[in-house]
Amino acid sequence: MDYFPEVVQVIPYSDYSVDVYFHDGKIVRYDMRGIIKEGEEKQNVFARLKDIGVFEKTCNVMNGTLAWDIAGNRDESRCIDIDPLMLHELPMAKERIAVDVS
Repeated sequence: MDYFPEVVQVIPYSDYSVDVYFHDGKIVRYDMRGIIKEGEEKQNVFARLKDIGVFEKTCNVMNGTLAWDIAGNRDESRCIDIDPLMLHELPMAKERIAVDVS
């Protein structure tokens, strides 16, 4: 494989989705609801993201991909991260620059 995607920005939303921006200009929207629900059922690491405050406040870019800095100290070995190749394969998303709230 000649290309390895790198995440440069993430924007989390209160519906448990995240806009993921790649260095090649691609933007995808990743819906975390399913993986968080599965995390609760299996009592795995993703269950910690059910708290929307934790989900939104710890979401960032680490290791060149979408991650949650659960420890709060930028320790790349203690984050929850998502495979950037899988994220890059998601369909393009429309950027949510402005939202009509009327």
